[in-house]
Formats: sequence, C-alpha cells, structure tokens
Amino acid sequence: MNVKKPRHSFKFRTAITVVALAASAVGFAGMTAPAQAASSSGCEGGGFTVLGKTAQFNSTVPAPTGRFLVQGKYVQFEVDPTNFAIHNYTFTGAANDLDLTGGRVTPVFESKIPDHRGLALTSDVSLELTDTDVQLNRTGTGGLSMKIQAKDCAAGGIFQMEPARGDGTRTRIVHRLGTGAFYFDNANFRAHLGEFRGSECTSVQTGPASQFCVKVTPRVNIGNDLSEKFVVRDSPQVATRILQPECGPDFTNSLGLSETRDHCGGMTIWDVASGGRMGMVTGEDATEVANPATNCTQNCQAQNQVKGRLDDLGFPFPVAEGSRLTPRTSTQGLTAALTP
Repeated sequence: MNVKKPRHSFKFRTAITVVALAASAVGFAGMTAPAQAASSSGCEGGGFTVLGKTAQFNSTVPAPTGRFLVQGKYVQFEVDPTNFAIHNYTFTGAANDLDLTGGRVTPVFESKIPDHRGLALTSDVSLELTDTDVQLNRTGTGGLSMKIQAKDCAAGGIFQMEPARGDGTRTRIVHRLGTGAFYFDNANFRAHLGEFRGSECTSVQTGPASQFCVKVTPRVNIGNDLSEKFVVRDSPQVATRILQPECGPDFTNSLGLSETRDHCGGMTIWDVASGGRMGMVTGEDATEVANPATNCTQNCQAQNQVKGRLDDLGFPFPVAEGSRLTPRTSTQGLTAALTP
C-alpha cells in the first residue's frame, strides 16, 4: 500500500518525526535520523480544545481532579493529571486526503502509563495551544516533570511523551493497544532483510551505507483489520523496550531478531531515559526505511527532511495471522526500580 508522504516538520523541540524511525527497538539509544511529519494538507482544519481553551493559548491552568479530554478534529485522547498517563488515544475518522482510517473512529492506544516510583506531579498544568499543536507540562516532587506534545493531523508524526526526573533515572512506560489494534511483524521488511535501500545506494547488496542508503532490518508496526491504510509505529528516543518472555513462543519471535524477540501483540514496555521520549508515527513515517539516530536528551534539533530519498516498504493488508505477535499481553516487567 502507499500513503501520500507528509512534507514538513512537526515543530517539536525534539522533532518527533526524528524519533520515529528506529531500526531497532531493543537497547535503542535515541534517534536523530531525518524523517517527515504531518503535512499541512493532513492537518487542514485541525486544532485542539483542552480544559476549555482553544485556538491560541499559552498559560497555566489549575490541574483538574480527574482525567481531561484533549479534543481535536482528527485525534483525541484523555490525560490523567496525576501522572500524565494517556488513555484512549483515538483517530476520529474525520475526512482528509491523508486519512488512514477509512472514515472510521479508530482506537490506537488504550493507555500509555508512566511509573513515577513515588514521585508526584503537583503543579498547575502549563498549556500551550498553537494552530494544530498542543503542549502540556506539569512538574512535581523530586525534580519530576512530564511533557506531552501532540499534533491534530490525519497522519505523520503526531504524538510524544517526555518524562524527566531529578535523580536522572529512567521512567518505565507501559503501552497497551486499543480495541482492534495489534502489533505485527511487517512482512514487507522481512522480505528485504539485509538489502540496502534509498536514493544513494549503488548496490542492493553492498550499499554503501549512508544517510540515504539504509540496510533493511525487521520492523514491528501496529495495524488493524478494518482500514487498509492504517499503520502506526512506536517512536522511542533514548528508550529501551523491555523483553517479555511470556510473549516469545511463536515462530516470528523465535527468530530472536531485535524488533520481534519477546514482543507481545497488544502491549509493550519501555524504559525511557530522563529527557528521552516515547511517541508514535503513522502512515509512511511508520514504514520508511531509515537509519537509527544518535543519542539526544537535551536541545535536540530536527534534521534535514528526507524528501522522498528513503524507501517506503509499506505493509501487507490484511496482515497474515502468522505475522501477528502473540499472545496479546504479559504480566512481566510492569514495574521496576531503575538506575540511570
């Protein structure tokens, strides 16, 4: 399948689209590879309403006592003010040329829950709304801070969560997928493992490797059975996916490759460095072959845009049963005492 490629940067301080294209999710140490983000056409008419504020807003608001809704035209999600966990991240199915849902309300994540290990968020909520973007910040005890950034667009790099702690240790974040969504081993990548792809390659076998000639490695994506364009990828920067042996018995995972080893079908667990990021990218940003990137936890900058110079391998639809990672969840690794 082909999804029209987005064309301009998502203006996060840390460039979520850069976060998006890790070649390996296990032991991964951040990304600054060039990538694309949500395009202006994909964001047409977008914009969020949050805590009664909309349009242009940049100030603090009192933290509510319960979950609050971040409502956009194309995406919506709930935030728990006590820990800045995300619940019910959903595409609304609003019409757009870059729509991935087929016009359907489409759940993506049931939750993304950070474990702050005894620290607490206590400040007012800092809220910034600019055009199609929202940024939420809250601080607390022990140097704890949480930042959420999102963009109201139909596709591209559209979400990230950034934890930080005064002791410099990592934060464990548990992702659970929404109803109908599942992790799968992308067979299009599996079919081309080891090949070099991109505009600078002179040989599929030997490359040579460069910014725009990248060796194909395994790829885990998120899909569903309803929308032939719907494809998502977890987007880690300076984060490590925790292996879940309860989810490692099927033939795909038993290959032992980094992206698929001990990987559940509806759940992932991540240790994120203080100042690191966990996000998501969608559409071609989720299926483009790109280099892993360097470490970055402070003052990270977006890199040059790809502009079609890297290969998009797409994904098969429907996804074969044998490519779907199983079982859906595990009970291991939900909490941990972490060191830097």
